[in-house]
Amino acid sequence: MDFVHDPMMQYIRELPDRIKNTGRSEADPLEISLMAGNLTMHLSNGSLRYISIGNNELIRRIYASVRDPEWLTITPAISEKKYNIRSDSFRLEFSCRYISAEIDFTARFEIEGRIDNSIIFSMDGIATRTFKKNRIGFCILHPIENTAGKVCFITHTNGIVENSLFPEFVQPHQPFLDIKSMKWQVAEGTCSLDFEGDVFETEDQRNWTDASFKTYCTPLSEPFPVIVHEGTSIKQRIVFRAENFPVQNQSEKKAARISLDPQISVKVPSIGIARATRAEPLSGAELRLLRPLRFDHYRIEVRLFENGWKEIAIKAVDEALKLAAKIEFVLFVDDNYEIQTKEFCDWLKSAQPGVLCLLLFHKSFPATPKEIAEKVIPVFKTLLPDIKTGTGTNANFVQLNRNRQPARLADFITFSIQPQEHASDNQTLIENLAAQEDVVRSAAEFADGSAIWISPVNIQRRFNANLSFIEEPFTGHEIPPQIDARIMSLLGAGWTAISLKYLCRNNIAGVTYYETAGERGIMQGEYSSRWPQEFPAYSGMIFPVYFIFRYLQANRSLKVIGSSSSQPLSADSLVLSDGKQVRMILVNFTKDRITAIITGCKGMMRLRELNSRNYSEAASNYKWRGETGEKMVRAGMPLIMEPFSICFIEGWLKK
Repeated sequence: MDFVHDPMMQYIRELPDRIKNTGRSEADPLEISLMAGNLTMHLSNGSLRYISIGNNELIRRIYASVRDPEWLTITPAISEKKYNIRSDSFRLEFSCRYISAEIDFTARFEIEGRIDNSIIFSMDGIATRTFKKNRIGFCILHPIENTAGKVCFITHTNGIVENSLFPEFVQPHQPFLDIKSMKWQVAEGTCSLDFEGDVFETEDQRNWTDASFKTYCTPLSEPFPVIVHEGTSIKQRIVFRAENFPVQNQSEKKAARISLDPQISVKVPSIGIARATRAEPLSGAELRLLRPLRFDHYRIEVRLFENGWKEIAIKAVDEALKLAAKIEFVLFVDDNYEIQTKEFCDWLKSAQPGVLCLLLFHKSFPATPKEIAEKVIPVFKTLLPDIKTGTGTNANFVQLNRNRQPARLADFITFSIQPQEHASDNQTLIENLAAQEDVVRSAAEFADGSAIWISPVNIQRRFNANLSFIEEPFTGHEIPPQIDARIMSLLGAGWTAISLKYLCRNNIAGVTYYETAGERGIMQGEYSSRWPQEFPAYSGMIFPVYFIFRYLQANRSLKVIGSSSSQPLSADSLVLSDGKQVRMILVNFTKDRITAIITGCKGMMRLRELNSRNYSEAASNYKWRGETGEKMVRAGMPLIMEPFSICFIEGWLKK
């Protein structure tokens, strides 16, 4: 059944342009290409990104950050730009004003890139009114690939030099403290950073599934928030140097090479969807659209400390039954947890719904307290012996990593994933995908054999874990912060496919994504968008991410095999195989046409592409399969991908 009628087709056809294929009407994140000697980089909204020599990425990003008392990042307005750019050096000057309800801070920045492979970045700022802040100053992001497990020499403010390591597994607390300067090796060369104006330290941002280490100021050991008085001057300066690197000419950008590795082969885990947070239950028509996806489980949140939870649970269980999905109950308790969980067990035994697992959280703690787990889990195992139980956090991996669970008490440990803790631009979302694999591997290190369960995964964060560990209803009239229009975009679908790649190939027990319908769902459903300007969806729209799950579930008898990309920030893939057949989702993350070459397949491959030209057709027809425009491509030959496109590919594995 299709909701969309002919009068709405023009609206649907215009959507890729309205959301710019990504869901964000932001400027191109890579605005100006720069060189400083042999260093290459991009200037993007006042920050330097991808500082590299040849194929070696040395620094992922250098930028200034202003964060308020809730750790929210203030986006600056940039003005007074003066750029002097040469072929081997540059000098940039610009002003930024950081303003929010409370904060008003203005800074003048100068960036100088020199021919000796060095960069000097300075800030001269002033508070134009009195406010509270958690941080003001420079941040440097170090890419994981060229740093994890590598030696780093830290010079402290007292002059003592310490020989340390960038951690291999995700470290819960800062690996480097009290930094005056730091030096580390990348390939044949040496990188160094010198800091002036504050004391710096380094944290492992993979705790929030950011694919970087971050060196920042001021130390978190100092009290925050702090009052910055009107007229206060804040000056900082950092110097980056790259030394002893052999001269490497910048090569012309080549095709993205996708390589298959059948030696990595794991079963597809239990794939689930969360119940919609909108007020309306799923309609019969919406259920008919969701059933073909054959989700394994259905996430239902139950607040056992609130009156009326049984009525909510009964309605949700009915939806799960109609979807033919097992239930993932997410139970929130307060200090009366023994009474609440016993009452839940009694109700569950009488209701007898098909339950796959129970996740147990306290509403006021970052992770399941040990004393609650030790008392409640044995009760679950006695009264509900066939149901798996999990403890952990409803928030980010950092809340679990810093509050690790008792070994083997529950059947699995759990945490959620979202990529926007520190930045929200498209490029950051793509960069952070690889860190999802790191957090799973790190969780397994301290899980003592317990399984890993990820729930939920969202593009946007559901709540600020600096303030709360449970999502509260949004009471404002504007679009809620939990909603991000990229869920309805081609980029959102591509992001989901590669998230599945990094999670599924690491032997997790289960993963839950998004919601069923509405502005946080995989389709709009029967109700039009409540915020059409910010979220331009109309009743009945099918979002591209819908087809990602349909393709995965249709091929779930196959196993996820290894695949890698020579340019993972441009193109990447999720690949399934039974040792003979290959089923692949290949994603173009860029606004440009790109060329990709797949190695590891043989013969001819069938390719069906979801792109901006057929977006409207797919959005109005849940049966869309892309037969129109289907292409046959010989394995190993270049194939051209449209901007932000998603290719569904069928072929044969080369042995």
